[in-house]
Amino acid sequence: MRTVPLALLFASFATFASAADATDPVRQVMDMTKANWESVDAGWKFIFDPEPLAKLFSKRFQTAYKEAAKHPAYETENNQPGDPFGYDVVTDSQDGCPLQNITIAPGQPNGAVTSVKVTFKLWTCIDQADIKDSVNEVDFDVITEGGRFVIDDIHRVSEGERDSVFSEMQDLAKGE
Repeated sequence: MRTVPLALLFASFATFASAADATDPVRQVMDMTKANWESVDAGWKFIFDPEPLAKLFSKRFQTAYKEAAKHPAYETENNQPGDPFGYDVVTDSQDGCPLQNITIAPGQPNGAVTSVKVTFKLWTCIDQADIKDSVNEVDFDVITEGGRFVIDDIHRVSEGERDSVFSEMQDLAKGE
């Protein structure tokens, strides 16, 4: 009789364990980003709206974002703190085409951080071949916090250099 409850417990744990990995919050951010670039402005969902910010990002990242938001990139209509960025931080752009060929690949954990590499094509609607075929890379630092995977930083990679959205938010919070 005890074997059935134990078997159910192990089965549910195995299902939960396999369902959650370091790519989960990244996939959710990329799903939102992909949908944004396929929609008109009215349908845009910000990855830093309160719900996804609290759900997908680390406490450290949330705090840095809230401080940076005190210095919005543009004026808001409702007198609330605005977005500190005047662009999409994932694509590092204000313009683009619907995202194509999105790949998401987890790296090996380095201490508490797992880097998740994302590549995609942003400019597929442009007629210039070299631009149309260019591939963007974004690396996400994912950590475990409160028993779940969350994003702790975002790095856009260009010409071998990686930037840091977290560092950018710290600079914005200082008014830089």
